[in-house]
Amino acid sequence: MTGYVVRRLLAAIPLVWGIATIMFLLVHFAPGDPALQFITPGMDRAVVEQVRANFGLDQPLYVQYGKWLGAMVTGDFGYSYSMARPVADVLANAFPNTLLLSGCALLLAFVIGILLGTIQAVRQYSATDSILSVVLLFFYSMPGFWLALMLVLTMSLFANAVWDLPIWFPASDMTSADYDLLSPVGRVLDRLWHLVLPTLALSLALTAGIARFMRGSMLEVVRQDFVRTARAKGLPERVVVFRHALRNALTPIITLVGLYIPFLFSGTVFIETVFAWPGMGRTIVDAIGTRDYPLIMASSFFFATTVIFANLVADVLYAVVDPRVRYE
Repeated sequence: MTGYVVRRLLAAIPLVWGIATIMFLLVHFAPGDPALQFITPGMDRAVVEQVRANFGLDQPLYVQYGKWLGAMVTGDFGYSYSMARPVADVLANAFPNTLLLSGCALLLAFVIGILLGTIQAVRQYSATDSILSVVLLFFYSMPGFWLALMLVLTMSLFANAVWDLPIWFPASDMTSADYDLLSPVGRVLDRLWHLVLPTLALSLALTAGIARFMRGSMLEVVRQDFVRTARAKGLPERVVVFRHALRNALTPIITLVGLYIPFLFSGTVFIETVFAWPGMGRTIVDAIGTRDYPLIMASSFFFATTVIFANLVADVLYAVVDPRVRYE
């Protein structure tokens, strides 16, 4: 197992380098100039050139690439043009917020998805199975940003203003205005209160997909001989399903962790923008709007390396769940 992990980490180096190179080229070939936000009409040409020189934008592209790549290897992500702060500080503030949102969404999606998929498999072709299939297909086909807007309309400020309904959950930010005045328990509850809508918007489509996979996997397992043997011994159905069948059905579901991490991070870009959640997704959107090259490239690079690491973790978990799997 250790040798496999080491080989995967070594194989990830050229992949990360390729992603970084493509990302650098895409950002620099895109229309726009980050120096424009510091340039006013009628500004002297010498001042304009000095502004570009201060950001290193007057140098050839290969020189900029070499300096950027060398700095990235040493852990220097550069200086944000728009925020006038080191990029590392911006990421250090934004990433924990995205990790909190993504972690809650992933946990909720897998717990609910596995539970619903198991219920559907146990009650195959019943009314419960049919109703859950329709509902899950509805959420699976729904765009995340549209679902987020619908949640805001039905459960937050707009519903209160137009339909005179109570504000069940806040629609923006991750804390209330009086957060600093709350007790420790009150701060935790306030943070959880703000997490509800963005977590739902991010996790519902994932839940539907996991439930469908879980249903198929569970149906395959419950028809196997060891399950019939467990039933023949007189074990309760709950024990047969959750102790014998469920663990074997989870094996292919574990691989979804690595597959859904990219989907989850791409979803945060829209969800964090809709709910004004101060995370990595919103940071990337703001950086693109201001052509903040260092922040765009560092954020995208950070997302890419996180996805690669998540896929490695998923492969390792696959062997943990299924003892038959061994990586030589």
